[in-house]
Parts: sequence; C-alpha cells; structure tokens
Amino acid sequence: MIRIAANAARRMRIVATGLLVAMAAIYLLARSLEGTHPAVGYVRAFAEAAMVGGLADWFAVTALFRHPLGLPIPHTAIIPRNKDRIGDTLAIFLRDNFLTPAVVARRMGRLDVAGAAGRLLAAPAGGDDRLRRGASRLLADSLEALDDERLGGMIKSALTQRIGQIKLAPMLGQLLAAAMKDGRHQPVMDALIRWAARTLDANSALIHQMVHEKSGTIMRWTGLDETLATKIIEGLDKLLQEAADDPGHSLRIKVEEGLMTLAHDLQHDAKMQARVDRIRDEMIANPAMQRWLDGLWQAAREGLLRAARDPQAVLAGRLGEVIRQVGETLRDDPALKHLVNRFARRVAVGTAARYGDAIVTLVSETVRGWDAQTITDRLENAVGRDLQYIRINGTLVGGLVGVALHTVATLLD
Repeated sequence: MIRIAANAARRMRIVATGLLVAMAAIYLLARSLEGTHPAVGYVRAFAEAAMVGGLADWFAVTALFRHPLGLPIPHTAIIPRNKDRIGDTLAIFLRDNFLTPAVVARRMGRLDVAGAAGRLLAAPAGGDDRLRRGASRLLADSLEALDDERLGGMIKSALTQRIGQIKLAPMLGQLLAAAMKDGRHQPVMDALIRWAARTLDANSALIHQMVHEKSGTIMRWTGLDETLATKIIEGLDKLLQEAADDPGHSLRIKVEEGLMTLAHDLQHDAKMQARVDRIRDEMIANPAMQRWLDGLWQAAREGLLRAARDPQAVLAGRLGEVIRQVGETLRDDPALKHLVNRFARRVAVGTAARYGDAIVTLVSETVRGWDAQTITDRLENAVGRDLQYIRINGTLVGGLVGVALHTVATLLD
C-alpha cells in the first residue's frame, strides 16, 4: 500500500515538473516569436505567469519536506524540523477528539453493536460465507501458530490440576446412594454374582489343590480332602445360584448393607475420603494417565485443525445452529440488544478512560522515535499526490492570471 502511494506521488511529480518545463519551453519560444502576431503575446503572458505560479507552488510544496535545491533557506524543511511537535499535536488531537470518555460514549451511543453482530452471526449458510471463511482461517492459523508442546503442557497441567481438585468420594457416594435408592444397582449385582459363579467354576481345580495342600496326612490318605474341596465348591455354587434367583437373599442383603455403609462413608467419613483422594492422586501421577492426557490433547488439536481447515465445518452442524440462534436473538431481542450495547459502550468508555493517555503517549513517543527522513517519506507518500495537483493547478491558474493581466494591459494601451 505504501509502495503504491509512493509510485502514484512520483508519477504526479513527473507530470507537474513536466508541465513546468513545458511552460518554460513555450515561454522561450513565444519570446523568440514575439512581434510576429498579437496572439503570441498572450501565449508568452500565459507561459510566463504559469512558470511563476508553478515555481511558487513547487517551492511551497518542497519547503514542507526539505530544503529547496538543498539551500538552507529559513522556514523550509518544515516537517523534519517540527516532527516532535507534529507528534505531540497528533497525540493531543487523538486524545481530544477520539479517546476521551465523553467522546467515546457519545460515538458508541450511536452504534448498534449487538444488532450488527446479530445480523452477521444470523447470516444464512447459503448466503455470504465470509464469516465462515474468516472464522475457519483465523482458527486454523491460531492453532498452527501456537507452540504445540508448550500449549499441550499447559493444557495437561490445567487438566491435572482440575482433576486433582475434584472431590471424588462425596460424588461417588451420592451416585451410589442414588443408584441403590432407585434399584439401579440390581443389574450390577446380578452381573457380579454371575461373574463369581463363572470364576468359581473356572478355578475349581485350584480350590482342590489349595485344600489338598492345607489338609493333614490322614485326610489325604483317606481322600477326605477331595471330598471337602468338592463340598466347598458345591456349597459356594449353591449359595451363588440362590442369590441369583432370590432378590431377597441374605447374601444380597449383606452386600446392600455394605454398599450403603460405603456410600455413607464416602460422603461423610474423612478417612474414607482421604483414602479416595490418595487413590485419585496416584492415578493422576501414573505415567499411563499422563500419556492418556497427552493423547487427549493431540486428538483434540487434530480434530480442531481438521474442522478449521474446512470452512463448511466451522459453522456447520450443531455449532453453526447455536451461533445462528445467538445471532437471531441478538438481532431481534430488544432487551438483550440494549444490554449488549450498554456493555459494549461501558467497555469502550472504560478502555478510553484507562488506556487513553497511554495510547496518546505511545503515539507521541513513536513519532518522536522516527528519524526525520522516515516521517518525511511517510507523509510525502500519503499526501504527495494531492500536493502535486496543487503544483499543476498553480501552474494553470498562474497562466490564466497572466493572460488576464496581459489583456488588461493591452486594453489600457
């Protein structure tokens, strides 16, 4: 943008200078032909006055930015000599016209921030999708620009800290008590009884071996150890079968009493809660848990990047519907619109009150920090094209004034 402005100013400078040179050439030609025809006098007067006007405006324009012809003429190179004062004046202008709380409040009072945001968010998916593309690009660029390792470590640390603050014991106690109150524990108990029966059947040989090893010599000789082991297995199997078939079995009642005691202790017993907290901390410190958290972050990041690279996905589906509903509410709800606009106005006013002086100081110090050539080039590129038009206009207007004066002189003669 700066380069385009500089090229435009350079082209206009060539045009203005070329016009001045052309006037000089016409003046010399007319001077040499003077007396051959009365009209030549008018041409000479036009070219002569045009040169004077063009030179005067060239001097004025050049004097703003540098010494004309490099001569240290007083009151030239105005901008380089006064750059600090220009910076201070610009800063004061910004403060008095843009950054005072009263001005910001007055300007914000005329803006419908909520309505504009609502119309943008509520735009139909098939219409202008600049929001979708912009959101997609912004999200993807932001995710890719972040330090993956550092951000992942921060997120893992935050998750670890948050999990470590959760009081699991009261939560588990409440869940267990609520489940038992509604009878939702019964299917779990049935599954545990069936599992115990299968486990007993699968380990019958182990039970026989254990009873054989613990039995005395006489029991081994008589074979009573095998009989005892068989009876134990049959008794346990019968007990489990009866408990599975009878919802009011004493084994179930004992288990339920134990579960109720556990639910109570989880909610009210400090020692039990401390024990659960230790288990929670050990789980968090386990390397497997840390690897799981790392994988969770990587999976979330990759999913976000896939969605962000697809503009249709960023505002599509449930997320897009939620955003559109928010936009429609902002657009159509007068009470919410008033609340949001008031909040935006207060934020802007508060920002101006808190940071206005800092912004003004930043502008002033920034301009002071520029060297004279930098500020000269920037201002000249910004307004140089219009200033060259002043030179062109001065040349042409001067020529017309010269013709007018020559006409008056001719009539008086």
